[in-house]
Amino acid sequence: MHFITSLLGNLNYGTILFLMLLESTVVPVPSEFVVTPAAYHAASGQLDVWLVILFATIGADLGASINYIVAYYVGRPVIYRFANSKWGKMCLLNQEKVEKSERYFDDHGIAATLTGRLIPGIRHLISIPAGLAKMNYWKFLLYTTIGAGCWHAILAALGWYLHTIVPEEQLNDKIEEYAEYIKLIIVALVIAAIVWFAVIHLMKKKTHQN
Repeated sequence: MHFITSLLGNLNYGTILFLMLLESTVVPVPSEFVVTPAAYHAASGQLDVWLVILFATIGADLGASINYIVAYYVGRPVIYRFANSKWGKMCLLNQEKVEKSERYFDDHGIAATLTGRLIPGIRHLISIPAGLAKMNYWKFLLYTTIGAGCWHAILAALGWYLHTIVPEEQLNDKIEEYAEYIKLIIVALVIAAIVWFAVIHLMKKKTHQN
């Protein structure tokens, strides 16, 4: 954890990519405390906010791809065994969390790969059921990129805004304070995405019937 803390204190495009790669596997790295501070620094000219979002999303894609590939090839028993192991617990992982992500994927289909990237507790695990279900990789990557990009854009917008109202020493406290507002935005986006996918599905179904 000291290693991760040192990276959080030295944010650049490389560390942003690496930390978001870790966050999208099973390592408990809070993206709120990576992308938001990076965007905060971008607002002062130290970084470019668009590159912050880009590198964070590339990192998320790489990490999610690792989960997807592992789940695709090793299967459910090995995934559960790791989740229940000492190493899994060190990553704040357990079988119940994996099963929760599987239920979400089963309930929402391939759209879960997009909407799941916006939901805390599921965001970094949703690639596992996608791999277990052997979802088409390129479709998985597309939805992961859109979902992760939206999430990072929200965090970046928050960081840019916080630069106008708080000094840097109060930044982490403000991020925690605004967490509830972020959740409301996420819920709205997830609902909008689910409705959009439902409408598209119904339109395709109606077209086929005609």
